[in-house]
Amino acid sequence: MASHPPVIHQIVRNREATIKPPINLNISAVEDYLVYDRHGGRFLFKDLYKDKKTIIIFVRNFLCYACKEYVEDLAKIPSSLLTDAGVRLVVIGQSSHAHIQSFCSLTEYRQEMYVDPQRHIYKKLGMKRGETATHSASRSPHVKSSLLSGSVRSIWRAMTSPAFDFQGDPHQQGGALIAGPGSEVHFAHFDMNRLDHMPINWLLQLAGIQTVDFGDQAISRIIDV
Repeated sequence: MASHPPVIHQIVRNREATIKPPINLNISAVEDYLVYDRHGGRFLFKDLYKDKKTIIIFVRNFLCYACKEYVEDLAKIPSSLLTDAGVRLVVIGQSSHAHIQSFCSLTEYRQEMYVDPQRHIYKKLGMKRGETATHSASRSPHVKSSLLSGSVRSIWRAMTSPAFDFQGDPHQQGGALIAGPGSEVHFAHFDMNRLDHMPINWLLQLAGIQTVDFGDQAISRIIDV
């Protein structure tokens, strides 16, 4: 099949069109970095996408209210849609692997989840640390809580966890990739702030998967390829 460059041109419906600059993404530079599953098992990053197309979501930290609500909507994707399309869905956090099980239980997420506890992949790919308010970063349609209420719940979960911690660097931002099979990258987006998630239905469309009804979330972006 012909190789296609990452999609970097997005059109926002009912909003001013924005163009994100190209990302000079060399995924081969991180392919041999390790990620860990909920049992502490070690895997090469490339194992996640070498055999099939994979949607990879990097989250900020497991106590982030915006990440929690985003992953709760990821959990609503029927497994049959992924299986029929031959696509994997993977979430990567940056805490200890010991927090994976509780985060999956909290969000009811049943697909694959790993961690990059030292943030090696985050750093090497150039994901942002710190938050930037920008006109090209739009509020995630999957986040329902306000900054105040969400932050209060995040702090409460930190205080009531067995060991008081933020389950990852609270300043680290995440992103989304669609990669594979092999080292081909079909799409890449790095979040500018905690609300700059890519709408899940957009990612599903890019990966060739049927879209999902997330209630009051419409497909607010269309793709120009």
